[in-house]
Amino acid sequence: MAASAVFVAGASGVGASPTSFPVTIVASNGKITIAKKPRRIVSLSPTATESLFAIGAGGQVVAVDDQSDHPKAAPRTTLSGFTPNVEAIALYRPDLVVIAYDPKGLSEALERLGITVVHHDGAATFKGAYQQIRQLGLVTGHEAESTRLIGRMKSKIAGIVKTARKAGDGLSVYHELSPDFYSASSKSFVGKVYAALGLQNIADAADVAGTGYPQLSAEYFVSSSPDLIVLADGVCCGQKPSTVAARPGWDRISAVRTGSIVRIDDSIASRSGPRLVNFFRAMSSALARLRQ
Repeated sequence: MAASAVFVAGASGVGASPTSFPVTIVASNGKITIAKKPRRIVSLSPTATESLFAIGAGGQVVAVDDQSDHPKAAPRTTLSGFTPNVEAIALYRPDLVVIAYDPKGLSEALERLGITVVHHDGAATFKGAYQQIRQLGLVTGHEAESTRLIGRMKSKIAGIVKTARKAGDGLSVYHELSPDFYSASSKSFVGKVYAALGLQNIADAADVAGTGYPQLSAEYFVSSSPDLIVLADGVCCGQKPSTVAARPGWDRISAVRTGSIVRIDDSIASRSGPRLVNFFRAMSSALARLRQ
């Protein structure tokens, strides 16, 4: 039997480069050993779904959850990652299930059926996002492809930041998760995108609990008068520049006066997979327009 290679989630990613199984990783559900290359993967994580296809493991994916809307080739089903049905998942005869949430002992129930589970919580940092992609590469037999994907992502993002950071310095931003003013502070993953671009996040001062997702008041928002508004609630909640501009008192806000309101696809703004590059690119374009 080939020696088992261990990749720890907190490691740098440099070290063992296994070409055979078994492979052991440390994920959110502890140390997981994959005995052989999985042939039937079920993904209940939209971020993992995107990453699996991006690293060339799409052919091994037999089912994805109802929120995995990218890429279009993903075998989307009615499976839920939020309220999962163990029996329905088992019907796909998976040898690996990837989850983003573990409600009501899902992973333990699947493991009792002999199904290996990899649980990846939402990444809190860019490093964590890259580590999750690399882990997916390791457990699916696509380590080299995952390493190349991470390299491309890092290179593209670094180039965007180098160009766009000067445009972002000194400007403030509001990221809208929902029309009732839930936002994302710099403690959240998406907030770190804005920080990397040199933007001042108006939600930071309101995030006294440190959750990363404070709810702002209309008065707080108007008094903060951000230079840029990013709407990540267009698909879910129908928000767009015209609906924002029509809100009472919002005509006094800097971003509304200058038309600096950007709609970003809800899924791109909420996932830490390969399309993180798209998010950076969209923000760079918005800042370039704002500075014109």
